[in-house]
Amino acid sequence: MQNDELLIPAGYSAQPPKRSSGMWQMWLIVVIFAAPVIASYVSFYWLKPAGGKTNYGQLISPVQMAPEASLKPFVYGKWTLLIARPAQTCANDEAHCLKVLFFLRQLRASLGKELSRVQIVWVNTDNSTVSQDVLLAYDEINAGVKIFSVPEKDPTKTDFFNWLNQNQHQNDIQLLDPTGARMMVFTSDLQELNFKKIQKDLNTLLKWNPTGKYGK
Repeated sequence: MQNDELLIPAGYSAQPPKRSSGMWQMWLIVVIFAAPVIASYVSFYWLKPAGGKTNYGQLISPVQMAPEASLKPFVYGKWTLLIARPAQTCANDEAHCLKVLFFLRQLRASLGKELSRVQIVWVNTDNSTVSQDVLLAYDEINAGVKIFSVPEKDPTKTDFFNWLNQNQHQNDIQLLDPTGARMMVFTSDLQELNFKKIQKDLNTLLKWNPTGKYGK
């Protein structure tokens, strides 16, 4: 018996391996890497707007992508609760600004370990100076609130307002997914806002959709 024959493993076959096993391995890898995307679609279509409805918010279908040149850099990477209000009147307009900001701050805080995946964006629609008291109460580090100033020049400004006012949702609480797409809206009417139901919608999305950065 030659020495090189001793180096051949037992059960070795000179025939090439069957391609079927390689294909199964390839598909297994594809499924593993596609799982987060599949989960995203499951979470999105599970919250159906009609027939066995489980969501409280109004689902936007198809989703409406935030303007690339202005808003998207502010919202990309996290789930975003967005409101648009003028800073000039926000300090005194409790019913339509401060109380809504307070509602959103408490809502985010209620998410527990998932709260770092969610941020609040306040669009300052008149670009006036924000009250120092408001800045202290709704800062980015402690309250998770980012303040976005509307672009001053066209066409960026026009594109932004066209997106904001689409389907008459400019005064609503808007939910954007981590890609920057508006996918759900909630009324901002304090008489109709339901903390528990909005919290349930957010918890469901965060549970079934793994996207959204942890951290600041």
